[in-house]
Amino acid sequence: MKNTILLNELARRESERVEWKKNVASIENVIKTIVAFANDYSNLGGGYVVCGAKEGKDVHGFQQVTYQGLAADRMREITQKVLSDCRSKVDPEIIPRVEELPVPDDESKRILVFIIPATNHAHSYRSSQKDASTYYIRTGANTIEARNGLLRELLVRKHQIEPWDRRINLQSTIEHIDLVIFRDYLQEMGLWSSNKALEDYISHTEKLSDFTPPLAGKIGLEPTLRLKNFTILMFAKKPLDFFYGAYAIFSIYKGRDRSEPTGERQLITGTIVQQSKRLIELLNTESYTLFDKTTDTPNKLKYPSIALREAVVNAFVHRDYESDQQVRVTIFIDRIEIYSPGGLPVQVDRKKFKTGKATAYWRNQSLNYLFNKLQLAQAEGQGIPTILKAMREEGCPEPVFEIASESVTCILPAHPRHQNL
Repeated sequence: MKNTILLNELARRESERVEWKKNVASIENVIKTIVAFANDYSNLGGGYVVCGAKEGKDVHGFQQVTYQGLAADRMREITQKVLSDCRSKVDPEIIPRVEELPVPDDESKRILVFIIPATNHAHSYRSSQKDASTYYIRTGANTIEARNGLLRELLVRKHQIEPWDRRINLQSTIEHIDLVIFRDYLQEMGLWSSNKALEDYISHTEKLSDFTPPLAGKIGLEPTLRLKNFTILMFAKKPLDFFYGAYAIFSIYKGRDRSEPTGERQLITGTIVQQSKRLIELLNTESYTLFDKTTDTPNKLKYPSIALREAVVNAFVHRDYESDQQVRVTIFIDRIEIYSPGGLPVQVDRKKFKTGKATAYWRNQSLNYLFNKLQLAQAEGQGIPTILKAMREEGCPEPVFEIASESVTCILPAHPRHQNL
């Protein structure tokens, strides 16, 4: 009875934590799922692979386990293959716990359960169909390969690589910093001291503050100082020389879609602070007022300037700079679209994000801190709530957030009075 309750309890758990293999058509798929549970991308604590049973619902809609069971020979084959490959083909190796459970009313078969705790490592698996090792993660009830941004995020979480903004850029030296911009920004942030030489700030040991890493670093015994990625974006003479997508495109269309002729198109370059300020300046020309003396609210902005500013800053601070795409700001007659490369981090709930209630999470913590010190960015995840509040108070339609796997687009509709005009 105790074992039956165990499987019924598993059937009630999140599908992300339990994989049911009724017939075990592929032992390799079992191992991939074991690797995914150990990698624990969604921070759920591991999971279970149940072989020989399937969860479902009865005629009343309640959770129900269907027992198929495995014969003794098949049980041994699966167990030996899984444990052997988890040692020899998984790196670093995984040792799942194995339990055998009886099948009700059938003593000739058993249910096989692999229990996999989460680990502090990023595990890869080289199956017989692959030429190279592959990392696997769970997304919902599915086991998938971790590629591109998902793989980078997994490796960062497992501390196998540094977050992108903190990594040392091997092509850089301190000569790439624009010292005038650097000094001006430090003064603006209140981090400048006249008692220190400018070069004293650019160090592999000293920090601008307790909340940012050193601006530079060294590789092994190499004496040359190399800049961190965030340092290049904030202070370099030409960040575009290092990161192909580190610029913005500003476009204005005369109609409601891109089929209309382009009235204006600009490529915005420089540090990401310069780009942000330039885009905010361009967008502020769209934040103009229409008068209607026949209403109780005669003065209405087309867009609240604070919403435009927050949307632009979010696009730069939270974007994925490993993408070769650019921040794109596009103006139509009835809306403004602000495109930021990089999907929403998995830690951020999509529904809560769209309503401004998501827990604060920063892809580029160093950039967020420095933009905050420059009074460009809000603190503690206030950007989206600020946009929502500003649009609502001005009487504009709710902003729309289009979330794709490789991008987030913020769409700000114009005030109805302007749209009608």
